[in-house]
Amino acid sequence: MNDQVSKLQCHRRFLWVGIGCQRGTSWQLMARAIQQVFLEHRLEESAIAGIATIDTKASEVGLVALCRLRHWPLKIFPAETLYTVSVPNPSQITAQVMGTPSVAEAAALCASLNLSHTKTSHLCAGVPSLEKSSAQRREGVNPVLLVPKQIFRLKGEPGTVTIAVAQVDILINHSQEIINHTRNDRQHN
Repeated sequence: MNDQVSKLQCHRRFLWVGIGCQRGTSWQLMARAIQQVFLEHRLEESAIAGIATIDTKASEVGLVALCRLRHWPLKIFPAETLYTVSVPNPSQITAQVMGTPSVAEAAALCASLNLSHTKTSHLCAGVPSLEKSSAQRREGVNPVLLVPKQIFRLKGEPGTVTIAVAQVDILINHSQEIINHTRNDRQHN
């Protein structure tokens, strides 16, 4: 039974990675940060739906390159939107510099909600867009912050990356429905 859920999760893209970074951070450092965070938390990179960040990072060369190379959409949010999201690890420094106490955690949660005022960066040509035309978030969808912000640096390499991962719990509910349906089929056969 657990194998069915694992297989389902590996083929579904339901994780949004929120990223905050210093200007000039390489795509390689960002990719390494994601890889390390996903390994440490036993998550599958194949489940990544896309990357989310603040709108002022929409043209960040490393971020755009990462999204192009991995074919991930890049969702961007204004500071005013991110500011409204309650997060477990707000930062006063980030609030002073960016206008919101959270970028990575708040952006991951916003992307998981499919908020209507998101934009997909036009700089990621050829990257699939997951924008929704709906004016409201989807009914019955609640984001879960799986990985709170993790700060990643490599000695000798410029830049710092902050990663957070959010999931939409609709997949959990959908997986449970499939398991229940499978159990019912076995009982009736």
